[in-house]
Amino acid sequence: MDLQEEAVLRKVQEQGVRFIRLWFTDVVGTLKSVAIAPAELESAFNDGIGFDGSAVEGLTRVHESDMVMHPDASTFEVLPWYHSGELTARMFCDIRTPDGLSARSDPRAVLKRALQRAADAGFTFYVHPEIEFYLFHQQDDPTLAPRPIDNGSYFDNISRSLARNFRSDAVKTLEEIGISVEFSHHEAGPGQNEIDLHVDDALTMADAVMTFRVVIDQIALQQGVQASFMPKPLIDYPGSGMHTHFSLFEGENNAFFDASAQFQLSKTGRKFIAGLIHHAREITAITNQHVNSYKRLWAGFEAPAHIAWGKNNQSALIRIPTINPRKPRSARIEYRALDSAANPYLAYAAILNAGLAGIENDYELIDPVDTDVAALSELERKINGIAPLPFSLKEAITVMEKSELVASTLGEDTFAYFLRNKEHEWEQYRYQVTPFERLGFMRGN
Repeated sequence: MDLQEEAVLRKVQEQGVRFIRLWFTDVVGTLKSVAIAPAELESAFNDGIGFDGSAVEGLTRVHESDMVMHPDASTFEVLPWYHSGELTARMFCDIRTPDGLSARSDPRAVLKRALQRAADAGFTFYVHPEIEFYLFHQQDDPTLAPRPIDNGSYFDNISRSLARNFRSDAVKTLEEIGISVEFSHHEAGPGQNEIDLHVDDALTMADAVMTFRVVIDQIALQQGVQASFMPKPLIDYPGSGMHTHFSLFEGENNAFFDASAQFQLSKTGRKFIAGLIHHAREITAITNQHVNSYKRLWAGFEAPAHIAWGKNNQSALIRIPTINPRKPRSARIEYRALDSAANPYLAYAAILNAGLAGIENDYELIDPVDTDVAALSELERKINGIAPLPFSLKEAITVMEKSELVASTLGEDTFAYFLRNKEHEWEQYRYQVTPFERLGFMRGN
């Protein structure tokens, strides 16, 4: 048992923690949880907790069903929304085989492999997400159109009787469990909000994003509203993205910064972007994994539908924020396709490996674009080498299934399961008869 694990055992005893929830995700990012008593914690640290891995979608095959969850002591936090008489904490787990090997379809292990590849090249990978979500009135019928809890727009200061302190309560809760928030505000859609998390290493941030979703759902439950991370819940208003800023560091130095270069962007940064441009279509099924994701991408509202980059260009897939030359550590790129429903472990791994491929293979970078990409004609985009992102989940998985980069990033089992899962989602969606179709025939079409 290491020092961190011993420290957790002391905290549990001193604070009177009653339950410890062990968390991990399946391949598509659904959070899984099992609660153990404090008396079982030392054994969990030493030997792990065994479970039937075949019962978790995509985790393993039936004939390899035995799996073991090993809690990561560095992720221990007390969850503040439980009653003090039943103080509850959580830890994320790494999933392993009984022989101690990483489970081939554990999303956390997928990200760890990508981070090790970066570390072998001398890099540390940092992430800063801007997470958007909607708040709706509670309703039991999911087929009804959701009703936003307010009519606010971008940066509005909203006064309302329902969930009036939602963001401030969410921020306080996040900070109580060690997740730093940079800022929060009302977004452009009615009932739409954004909370930006402070930059951290990619693994810590992926855990934070999963925790963030739980916190938002818990605060919504307490305040009598419904939170939604659906990419495009409302037809006439913006979807919910998770614009994410990425940077590579070499020790204490930001590998993306060069004071003498265009946009203060180093050669390493340019090659990283070239990798993202080159592989963007291949990784889109990972960054935008639902049929609904493509309604956000292709609906306008500054959602990126084409593969371009530029300085402060809100219409581009990759934006280069203005860098303060006195703060070289802040140099970063923003990848704008990600939506709030992505599995952060797989998404960060795919983005990192795409960028590293650009560096390792010396990809050529297309010219930046300083105009609205969506406003360009198809011919203008073709001349500038600007390709479209996939139009649908079906197109995205068709592109992904031919991708060596995604296959090697996810590993054979995760890759195969993800494709099967998304093919099934597409087929289920394709068979639906929608109100739009019925309305057309009622009008005599």
